[in-house]
Amino acid sequence: MAATRGTASAGGRSADTVAWSTRELADLAGTTLNTVRHYHSLGLLDTPERNRNGYKQYQVTHLVQLLQVRRIAELGVPLSKLAAARSDSTGLRAELRQVDAAVAAEIERLCRARSDIAAILDVRAPIDAPRGFETVAAQLSESDLALIHICARVYSASGSFRLREMVAEEPPALRREFDGLSFDAEEATRQLLVRRMAAETSNWRWAEVLWSSEEFRSPDLAREEARRTIGASVNEFYNAAQSDVLRRVSSSLRDAPVEHRSRPGDAPSLFDVVA
Repeated sequence: MAATRGTASAGGRSADTVAWSTRELADLAGTTLNTVRHYHSLGLLDTPERNRNGYKQYQVTHLVQLLQVRRIAELGVPLSKLAAARSDSTGLRAELRQVDAAVAAEIERLCRARSDIAAILDVRAPIDAPRGFETVAAQLSESDLALIHICARVYSASGSFRLREMVAEEPPALRREFDGLSFDAEEATRQLLVRRMAAETSNWRWAEVLWSSEEFRSPDLAREEARRTIGASVNEFYNAAQSDVLRRVSSSLRDAPVEHRSRPGDAPSLFDVVA
């Protein structure tokens, strides 16, 4: 239906009037017919008069109203809140502050995602590499990466940072030796690897210094829960010989003189609850 024009007089002055159909109004506002109908159902758009044939006749005031509603909706204010706060500028400003906070959080998330994507692309790291481990991910086994994913949830931000340092400090040759340890490795081979790993302060797979510390452990997990989670993960991701070696390294470090331990104190090993 085409827009209709007419001439009306008021106080000796003549003025042109324009009436639009629902579709014409939607086109003018850059929206859809269904959107206009939806706004009507929410009480956001006044109902226009109808002509003799029953068709709605939208006026300029309706167009302005529709454009205003769309503008506020574009800012992110939920339509359900807009209906209640339509005549309350204070309420709308409060909603805008909430929207602004949500937008700021989303921008922060997107910036972090872009940074992570750039790190993965720069070093051709596995796409599912744990955050912060992109530079070393290609050098780690699937078991190591799986354990790090778990650790990243168990440890706090400072704990994860320390874990990254420990992983980076691990000698590549020692990592390859541990990765290559078969499930039926001989006793002499196991003992030799235990001595080598115990001599390294970056024994990150057994990281009691992290999960037992309130500073490094996630505030969402109690100490015992963190220990059970890491211990069960180690036994799940590594073969029998590797788990045996890590268990022995754990015992060796706990029995070592205080000055040679990862941390002071005599805390039980993570393997004590899963062995």
